Amino acid sequence: MVFFSSCSVFSSLNSNTVIKPNDSFILGNNEHGSFKVQLKNVSKNNLDVYHAPVGGGRHSGQTVKPNESVTIRVDRNTALVIENSTADTASVDLKVTGDLGLSMGYKN
Repeated sequence: MVFFSSCSVFSSLNSNTVIKPNDSFILGNNEHGSFKVQLKNVSKNNLDVYHAPVGGGRHSGQTVKPNESVTIRVDRNTALVIENSTADTASVDLKVTGDLGLSMGYKN
């Protein structure tokens, strides 16, 4: 289940996103401009985060520990993948700025 709150008057999107066990949340798997994500892992397990250009590939991976906050800048036409490879449900707080015309979905 995903909850989003945004308004076109403002230039950010705020979300608490839940990711099922052994699933990934993908933000921006479409053509778009650059964006920035402030991400806080509010789960009890580590999460892996990486960039995935829409043309293929994967780069700039990092592990986000429980209660850790990171800021990630994402290039145009590149998705941000938040991967929960654990047996527990995960949750992240997101604040997204920049191009907000981003697709959002899950991949298990």
